[in-house]
Amino acid sequence: MDSFSVTLALRLLVATLFGGLIGLEREYRAKEAGLRTHFLVALGSALFMIVSQFGFTGTLEMILAKQGTAFPVHADVGRVAAQIVTGIGFLGAGTIVLHRHFVVGLTTAAAIWTTAAIGVAVGAGMYTLGAVATLLALAGLELFILVDKRVNKARRELQVSLWAENDEAVSAAVKALTAFKGAALSSYSARRHSGGGITATFTLAAPVNSLSPAGVLAALGKIKGVETETVTQE
Repeated sequence: MDSFSVTLALRLLVATLFGGLIGLEREYRAKEAGLRTHFLVALGSALFMIVSQFGFTGTLEMILAKQGTAFPVHADVGRVAAQIVTGIGFLGAGTIVLHRHFVVGLTTAAAIWTTAAIGVAVGAGMYTLGAVATLLALAGLELFILVDKRVNKARRELQVSLWAENDEAVSAAVKALTAFKGAALSSYSARRHSGGGITATFTLAAPVNSLSPAGVLAALGKIKGVETETVTQE
C-alpha cells in the first residue's frame, strides 16, 4: 500500500472515529439513531468525498488520452458533496416522529446532519476542522442538556383532564390554559364520545410563579361547557 492510499485510509478511520464519538453520546441518551448509524454516516460521507476528489480524474484523463487530447483535468469535487447534503436529509427525516402531538427526534436528526458534514470535512483532508466540529457538537449536546435541566427546574408541568361539550369549548379551554404567563402546551390528546362530548388531556408547562392547580381550575371553571376532571402536577 503506497503512502497515498494510506492517507485516504487514514481519512476514513478519522471520520469514523469522530462519527462514532457523536454516536456514543446519542446511544448513551437512548436516542433513535446511535453509534452504528453515526459511524456509518461519517464513513459514507468521507468515502463519497474521497471518491469525488480522486475517483474520476484518472478515468477522464484516460478517455481524453485515447482521443488524442492531453491536458490537466479539474473535476468538480463539490457535486458529490452537494448530493450528500440532500441525501442525508431523508435519513434525518426518518428519526423525526410525532408522538402525542409533540415532535421528537429533531436533535438526533441534526446530529446525523452534522456527522455527515464532519465526514465530508475529514474526507477532504480537513482533520482539524473535523475535530473542532466534533468537539463543538459533543459540547453542545451535553452542556445544553445541563442548561435545559436548570431552566426546567424553574418551570412546572401540570396534566389537565377535562370534558367539553364541543370543539368550541375545547378551543376556549386551550386559550385559557395558554393565557398564563409563559405557558405552553407540550402535549395534547382528545377523544370524541359517540353520545356527545369530548374528553381532552393537556400537559401544560409554565414558570412556577405563574402556574398552579388552583389557578388552572379557576380559569377553566369560567368556561361554559367545560368540566374539569383532574389537574395533577407531574
